[in-house]
Amino acid sequence: MLASFSLLQSKEFPSLARDNLQTLQVSLGYRCNQSCQHCHVAASPHRTEEMSIETIEAVLAFLENSEINTLDLTGGAPELNPHFRHLVTQARHRGVRVIDRCNLTILEEETQVGLAEFLATQQVEITASLPCYLEENVDGQRGKGVFKSSIQGIKRLNALGYGQEGSGLLLNLVYNPTGPFLPPAQQQLESDYKRELASRYGVIFNELFTLTNLPIQRFGSMLRSSGQWDGYLQLLKGAFQPQNLQHVMCRSLISVDWQGWIYDCDFNQMLVLPLQIADRPRIHIGKLAEFSLSGNPIAVADHCFGCTAGQGSSCGGALTPHCHA
Repeated sequence: MLASFSLLQSKEFPSLARDNLQTLQVSLGYRCNQSCQHCHVAASPHRTEEMSIETIEAVLAFLENSEINTLDLTGGAPELNPHFRHLVTQARHRGVRVIDRCNLTILEEETQVGLAEFLATQQVEITASLPCYLEENVDGQRGKGVFKSSIQGIKRLNALGYGQEGSGLLLNLVYNPTGPFLPPAQQQLESDYKRELASRYGVIFNELFTLTNLPIQRFGSMLRSSGQWDGYLQLLKGAFQPQNLQHVMCRSLISVDWQGWIYDCDFNQMLVLPLQIADRPRIHIGKLAEFSLSGNPIAVADHCFGCTAGQGSSCGGALTPHCHA
C-alpha cells in the first residue's frame, strides 16, 4: 500500500540521526509460505522477488570490510531464498552473529528438510513470530493450522537445544497485536507466554519481543478499509514517549532490500523511503563501504510514532520493557 505514504508525511516526528552502525538487516525476498494479515511487507507464496547470489556476495563483501556485528535476515520467509544457507554459513565463518526471522511453519515444509539442524549447527539465533499463545487467535491472523505447525516447529527446535538453558541456542518469540492497539507490557506478557506454552504444549523459549503494528501495507489497508486509520495514528501519536528516541533501532541498523538498495529501516523500505547520503537519492550495498553513516539524518514520517509509542517497539522488542503501554 505504497499510496499510504502520502497519509504518513508530516513535520510532527522529531528529527533523528544515526549512531554507529551495528546491524545489517537484509530482506532476502518477499516470498513466504504464509499470507498474514499484519504483514508489513505483504509477503505471500505468490511473490517472486528474491535476492540474487550477486547481491548476496555484495552483502558478504560489506560484512568483510565493516565492523557490523549482527546480520539480521528477514523476508518473506528468508529461508526460501535458494542462497540462504550459503549466506548464513559465510557470515558465521566471518564471526558475525546471525538472526533468522523465522515464521516457525517453514521448519515443517517438505522443501526445508534439515533446516532446523542447519540453524543449530551454525548457532543461528532464531526470532520467531507467534502472535498469541491461543490457537484461535493465531489461526485467525495467520491462517488455519498455522498455530499447530508453529508449535511443532518450536518442539523441533527445543529438541535440538533451542531455548534450553546453557545450550547457547537462542529462540525468541515475537508478539504483535491482533488489531489497532498497542502491545501490553512485554515483561508480563512474556511470563504469560512461558506459563501457557509450557503447561499446554510443553515448549520453551528464551525471550518474548513485543512489536507494534505499523500502518503500512496489509495492516494499513485494513485500517483504511475499516475506517480506523485516523484513530490508530492518533493512538500512536498520543502515546509518544520522547525517551524512546535514544533507543530506536534505526540509529544502529540499516535495511537492505532484495535488490541491494539501502534504507534506514525495514518500514521505510516498504514505503520506498531510501537512505540518502552525500546528495545521492539512494545507495546500493555494493557502494556503501565508500561512505560513513555516523551522524547521517534518518528519514522519518508519521509511521515512526509506532516505534516510539508507549514502551516503544523495535526488532528486539520493547525499548522500555517495564513501561506499561
